[in-house]
Amino acid sequence: MTQHTVPPEEAVATYLDSRHDITESTRTNHKYRLGLFVEWAQDTIDSMSELTGLDVQQHVNWRHTDEAPDCAPVTHQQHLHTLRVFLRWCERAELVEQGLSESVPIPSVTSDERTRDDTVSHDRATTILSHLRQYRWASKTHIIFGILYHTGMRRSALYALDVDDWHPDERYLSIRNRPEEGTRIKLGAEGERQVGVQDDTLARAIDDWIADVRPDVTDEHGRAPLVATQHGRMHPTGIAKVCYKVTRPCVVTDECPHKRDIGECDATAARHASKCPSSRGPHALRRAAISHHLASDVPKEIVSARMSVSQPVLDEHYDARDEEQRRQNRARHLDKLD
Repeated sequence: MTQHTVPPEEAVATYLDSRHDITESTRTNHKYRLGLFVEWAQDTIDSMSELTGLDVQQHVNWRHTDEAPDCAPVTHQQHLHTLRVFLRWCERAELVEQGLSESVPIPSVTSDERTRDDTVSHDRATTILSHLRQYRWASKTHIIFGILYHTGMRRSALYALDVDDWHPDERYLSIRNRPEEGTRIKLGAEGERQVGVQDDTLARAIDDWIADVRPDVTDEHGRAPLVATQHGRMHPTGIAKVCYKVTRPCVVTDECPHKRDIGECDATAARHASKCPSSRGPHALRRAAISHHLASDVPKEIVSARMSVSQPVLDEHYDARDEEQRRQNRARHLDKLD
């Protein structure tokens, strides 16, 4: 038995400080994932040395209860991978018994669940937007889905926006990095940019959201967040949940492509929306937006600047066009040759 008595929160903080090999974005992801472990551990153990394999399984069980944030199967798998990596570090630091990390069960994920975060077709996105315009005009869901799909910005960028970052006359959003006030964006200052809103309908919805719908609240730094709840700035997890909810096909069409009985499907409950095989998160909307821009012949250098992503990364991870779409794009440009 290890003799160290290090509280879970301190162990996680030391682990994060030791990871000099990861990007700031990865560090943020690990901090959030392990924060859920710390939240659970506060009522279970005082020191990491007390942690047993049974405790690990109880933590995993807790992740499936209503007390823990809902997440997609792939996301849950990633969280447990991070927990295993953390416990391996704890073993090396002699904070827990050797081999404890192997008690973390890594769930298998089906091919449907693994590809769930790939993308959303343009036709499907426009169908969702039409539904929101007709039935949920200028709602929180309309604003979140509309901005993410139209601009392709990351969830962290949407989270960081303030009301003052919307410029209604020129119709653009200022994405700014303000880490000292709790809203760091990926790439830091290099990720700062102004993103135009060319969709007049979306621009009017943003105006109406700010004027008539948005809760009149500020965050702990006195800033007025653009995407807000009655409690202040909406948490990134809340943004993801909105995306999972609205991308369930039954929400828009009242039909299920997976042949489930809608009346009995667990995914129809808002809290379990991510369990729907067709639901998608913010990253899927970003990839969909990038693919739509490219399919619409927007030059890659413009897409790169608008979405804050390098062209090599754009090609490798975000260009979801198939070969036929690429051929058609090339043909439209080549037809201009003499």
